[in-house]
Amino acid sequence: MDSIVSELEGVLLKNPNPFCYFMLLAFEASGVVRFVLLLMLWPIIRFLEFLGREEYGLKLTIFIATIGVKISEIESVSRAVLPKFYFDDINMEAWRIFSLCDKKVVVTKIPRIMVERFVKVHLRCDEVVGSELVVSKYGFAIGLIKDDFDKIKDGIIELFGDKQPILGIGRPKCRSSFFSLCKEQLQPPFLRSKYQNQQQQQIIINPLPVIFHDGRLVVRPTPFLALIVLIWIPLGIIIATIRILIGLIFPIWSIPYLTPLFGGKVIVKGNPPLPPPPSSSSITITNPGVLFVCTHRTLMDPVVLSTVLQRKIPVVTYSVSRLTEVLSPIPTVRLTRIRNVDTWKIKHQLEKGDLIMCPEGTTCREPFLLRFSALFAELTNSIVPVAMNYRVGFFHGTTTRGWKAMDPIFFLMNPRPIYEVTFLNKLSEDATCSSGKSPHDVANYLQRILGETLGFECTNFTRKDKYRILAGNDGIVLTKNSNTNYGIKKLINTFINVVGTRNKMIIEILYLRNVE
Repeated sequence: MDSIVSELEGVLLKNPNPFCYFMLLAFEASGVVRFVLLLMLWPIIRFLEFLGREEYGLKLTIFIATIGVKISEIESVSRAVLPKFYFDDINMEAWRIFSLCDKKVVVTKIPRIMVERFVKVHLRCDEVVGSELVVSKYGFAIGLIKDDFDKIKDGIIELFGDKQPILGIGRPKCRSSFFSLCKEQLQPPFLRSKYQNQQQQQIIINPLPVIFHDGRLVVRPTPFLALIVLIWIPLGIIIATIRILIGLIFPIWSIPYLTPLFGGKVIVKGNPPLPPPPSSSSITITNPGVLFVCTHRTLMDPVVLSTVLQRKIPVVTYSVSRLTEVLSPIPTVRLTRIRNVDTWKIKHQLEKGDLIMCPEGTTCREPFLLRFSALFAELTNSIVPVAMNYRVGFFHGTTTRGWKAMDPIFFLMNPRPIYEVTFLNKLSEDATCSSGKSPHDVANYLQRILGETLGFECTNFTRKDKYRILAGNDGIVLTKNSNTNYGIKKLINTFINVVGTRNKMIIEILYLRNVE
């Protein structure tokens, strides 16, 4: 087929009601206050829908969710948070028909900025026709849309001109909007559609998976689940505080016995290596400690691993916050991303004893493994692979856009956080660089066996790829020139320049007076 126009809500997405996506926007862009306000207005929105005034209900939802929010923040949430929830709601029957066409256009009443990235990247759509937010000259949304929803039809006419779309798919309620412009019309369900035969003759390409996503909420915030989350937050803060205090106060060998009392669970598979005897002097320059190479799911990975091994093993870190280092019950070794310096730090630490390292360099929530850095393979042949995975119910324990210091706190706020730790056999000499293998071969081999253990797919994505997709930067956290220090330094330099200019002017005036 040549062209297709499809409605997003209720067709390409199973859920016809976009309320939960605005709840996500409210929570991620503004916080709990706007989240609560939008939830409180949900009965009014539902009442308007009951009266047949769905458009008024949607306009009220848009107003509460976006008024006073920077348009850049809305775009950021739409890029990093919403695609995951859209993807999980895809109607595959509609997608199979949609993917048959060459030119694909999506129609939606949701503001275009909230869906454009998802439909163009993951659904491989060519154009999006939706409502447009009104933005102030200072870059803030004022909660209104530029035109009425009826103008969406004009957008379709603009796109196609004199040509007529071949197929239009949508709900019966949208028949009066763009259906009349299409040669053929199709409504869900699509099980007995004549296009099913065409699907069998062609290879159907699945939507592009969402590998990276951000945001704190795990659950789709329907009104009921949003209420449950709000009720749980105060209790979650108390439980997280107790769990943190247990990790800081009690000896590490006792934590596995205390964790289940407060809802946590750790599942251990495989055989953990035994620690060296306390009086042993076997750890030398020629015989260093064991390097535990882990998959990276959350900041809790090394803490959980140390708890399972019942000893405090240092971990190398890349860009964790100072607060996280303070709260950490195990020692942390901060890397600089300067190869020579990091090499020395890792070698020095291995001479002291065992060490934990996550060569992916950043976390990934989905069942994918990022490319492993090969640095660890160059430094030691005593490597134990450890496959880490976790399950949470309410909150994600990682973030790209938010405050990273809150990552362990959000993780511990979950009612029942579950961790799975799988120990693989220590790498044989034949699988390390001592047998002549290159560090990259060792790193790729380790990535592959860990991926097979977890059932994850191995990728070539890196930390930079993740941050470019989610945050629009390379993910490099400055240490010496952090934002605060840089601002202070800039202020001091400006003051010096102003004072210097003022002194120079005074000297010139005095010189001119003397000349006169």
